[in-house]
Amino acid sequence: MATAAVETQGAPRKGKKNALSDGQGTLAWILVAPTLAVILFVVGIPIILSLIESFYKTSKGVDPTTGLAESGTKFVGLDNYVNAFTSNATAVSGVFGEMPRLLNAFANNIWFTVICVVIETILGVAMALIMARAFKGTGLVRAAILVPWAIPTIVSAKLWMVVFDANGVMNRLIGKQILWLGDSSASQWAVIMADVWKTAPFIGLLTLAGLQTIPAEVYEAAKVDGASAWQQFTRITLPMVKPALVVAVLFRTLDTMRMFDLPYGLIGPNKYSVETLSMFAYNEAVSQRYGPAAAYSILLFLLIVVVSFLFIKLLGAEVVNDPEALAKSEQRKRMRKLHKQQVARTKANNRTITSGESAA
Repeated sequence: MATAAVETQGAPRKGKKNALSDGQGTLAWILVAPTLAVILFVVGIPIILSLIESFYKTSKGVDPTTGLAESGTKFVGLDNYVNAFTSNATAVSGVFGEMPRLLNAFANNIWFTVICVVIETILGVAMALIMARAFKGTGLVRAAILVPWAIPTIVSAKLWMVVFDANGVMNRLIGKQILWLGDSSASQWAVIMADVWKTAPFIGLLTLAGLQTIPAEVYEAAKVDGASAWQQFTRITLPMVKPALVVAVLFRTLDTMRMFDLPYGLIGPNKYSVETLSMFAYNEAVSQRYGPAAAYSILLFLLIVVVSFLFIKLLGAEVVNDPEALAKSEQRKRMRKLHKQQVARTKANNRTITSGESAA
């Protein structure tokens, strides 16, 4: 009896499970619910209303079939989307040739995104490496690098207008007379330079945060093994800073794809060499063509969703890196795999038994 009592006291007690004590259960949903409600109200409802609006078109002028004046809106289905890609009435001549205005804006978006993000990533990593070093005046250097990012974008656009003016600093430096603020390929490079100057520090700041998590002992061991500076950068720094760098590049890519205020403030509206999808949709909305404007906004939204999905799946951009959640996800995958194997074995055994009974 005494032995049984000792065993009973030594056995762990299984307390009643409390749904609110599990951080991944009911309590988590209760804490997240207010934020999800705000996101649904601020983001979800406008997207749904824009999607509905994109199927309508404002009727103006005279109906050619009846001769009566039209007013109000009418349902046109997918015509706003089809006309955006096929209508010759909206054809414009930009840097990339003559094409529908939407395709021209899309080409500008892709060009700005690729060129700006590549240059900003290279400069941002270089800035992070400089800021990570300990030397006299480090604080002053970090402040100087981060100042452009702190300036509002529209203010930066007006500042760069002075630089790219026909009689401005840039033309005096290169000794040529280039119309940077016109409607040409030079206007694109003006936008690119202004955007790189402003937002490269953002990538540098996030990369610096990743660099500070790398232990100094790793570099000391690499130096003992005779690794050069380039080998340390390619085999230690880049692999270990990749999570922070990929997230920074993802944020900059999405931000550049919806670029509006910089080209609008620097070059101006209705300049087809720098017009982006956001500027085109804004122009349509200002002209009270709300249906096409909503359609263009939805297309831009879908483009951003696709790019985000590719970043997360192909490059492993973990915006929310929760080790506990990742471990539970891996455990669920293993459990599903084991369950499938057990089901397959059971089916194989049943077929074996059935075939044996038939043979008997």
